[in-house]
Amino acid sequence: QLQASGGGLVQAGDSLRLSCAASGRTFSVYVMGWFRLAPGKEREFVAAITGSGATTYYADSVKGRFTISRDNAKNTMYLQMNSLKPGDTAVYYCAATPRLGREYGYWGQGTLVTVSS
Repeated sequence: QLQASGGGLVQAGDSLRLSCAASGRTFSVYVMGWFRLAPGKEREFVAAITGSGATTYYADSVKGRFTISRDNAKNTMYLQMNSLKPGDTAVYYCAATPRLGREYGYWGQGTLVTVSS
């Protein structure tokens, strides 16, 4: 199971850190990702990180502003979001897949991030 948290209401330019806590003993073997769903839009990939944390991937829209990381000892993944924009407003979901390129089969419940101008 995945549990996302850390969302909230912030102003443009502010920062937030999202967390995704995972249950189970095999957290470190999974590629973890963040996705977001904004009103009236399709779900969008935000960032992903390999099991070891050595490799990360970002959508162009967040590159340079967001940082994905993970602590395998705590079974937790993070998304540090800086310089937030109103366009970042969305429900953010964490997800897991056993391998890059495969469909994300495990999803958290989502946490709402609202950025006011």
